[in-house]
Amino acid sequence: MKKEIHPQYHQKAKVQCACGAHFTVGSTKPEIKIEICGNCHPFYTGKEKMIDTMGRIERFKARSAKKKEITPKKPRIKKSSK
Repeated sequence: MKKEIHPQYHQKAKVQCACGAHFTVGSTKPEIKIEICGNCHPFYTGKEKMIDTMGRIERFKARSAKKKEITPKKPRIKKSSK
């Protein structure tokens, strides 16, 4: 590595989340502030909510149900050319 061109690396950089959680990681910044982490993210906590303001989910489910109800068409018989 060339000298004096790389940023200083901090082995124990402090990360603080808006929810109050804090942990250490390696980074080029000594302190990092984040809005969301694994302790408060809805995917990891199991409190995931779907926001559907226009009824798109219901419409998709209705279309999906209709598609399952439709019976498949009979296959076409190929005409032989003589």
